[in-house]
Amino acid sequence: MTRFIKKRKQDIGISPDELIFRGDKKINQVLLRIIDFDANNLNEKSIETVNEINQYKNESTVTWLNIDGLHNLEIIKEISSSFNLDRLVMSEVMNTEARPKITDYDNCTLISLKMLQYDNESESIIVENLSLILTKSVLITFQEKKGDVFEPIRERIRKNKKRIRNGGTDYLTFSLLDIVIDNYLYVISLLGEKIETLEENLLQNPKHEVINEINSYKHELNYLRKNIKPAKEMIFTLAKMESEYIDDSNHVHFKELQDNISQASESSDSYREILSDQLNIYHTTISSKLNDIMKFLTVFSVIFIPLTFIAGIYGTNFDNVPELHYKYSYFIMWGLFIFIVLGMLLYFRNKKWL
Repeated sequence: MTRFIKKRKQDIGISPDELIFRGDKKINQVLLRIIDFDANNLNEKSIETVNEINQYKNESTVTWLNIDGLHNLEIIKEISSSFNLDRLVMSEVMNTEARPKITDYDNCTLISLKMLQYDNESESIIVENLSLILTKSVLITFQEKKGDVFEPIRERIRKNKKRIRNGGTDYLTFSLLDIVIDNYLYVISLLGEKIETLEENLLQNPKHEVINEINSYKHELNYLRKNIKPAKEMIFTLAKMESEYIDDSNHVHFKELQDNISQASESSDSYREILSDQLNIYHTTISSKLNDIMKFLTVFSVIFIPLTFIAGIYGTNFDNVPELHYKYSYFIMWGLFIFIVLGMLLYFRNKKWL
């Protein structure tokens, strides 16, 4: 399946607020996890039903509800009903192929972007859609499967780090976005190491297989850029947006994300240019080697042309050939051969053709 454009024929013409799962099912059972905390208390647990969320909605604590799996329509409907969320919000959440964006609604702010991870076995980038619904006291995150890059955030909460434990859902949102973007930089750095190693090998011993590696890395970088570019637009919009769910004191943190996402975008562009340069270097190196081979063959051919000419005349089958019966004729011919070869080599050297 194409990694750049995914549009199913059956989705054409469907209402934008239709609750349909658009994507690939990556987990069998939907998992719901809650972390509820404030400066002094922490409650972390897995829950079985959406109804268990209700006790946290009106608390003064910060509640982080994480949902792994988006294919269970009943759970999605229950969450929509429990938090009074617009169907359009939940429709966006269930569309894993949507472009990263941010939308402010009456009772929440919806943020969607991609989480990137690098699979060393397949040497490819794995993309997972992440949606965040930000409200005053509850942050809901939706992922396609279990396993993410957020464990350091959970550890900070468990270890009672003051900044995150005293912050609200907006600061928690910043922390999650920050680690997602940091992971962009990490994935790019992994690709960058491979690309730089490839450049060293290319200069030392260029092989035909290097073209396949360059094309493979270019494909991964293009896929990376396809997800980072719209995420950059979203982050810049978020940093400038005035929302009742983001405290003014936290705007400075969201602006910090601009530098990181810009660095990720610029780094991906730089490595893409490096790969193009490497491809040019490969073709230039191969052309140079071919020119050297052609130069040698040309010089070799030019040297033997007069020798062949002399041998042809000397070997004509006529009785009356001058010096035909002269006993030193053979040695004179070889002396002439050697003189011509050396003379031509010196001439080519003076012309800097050798």
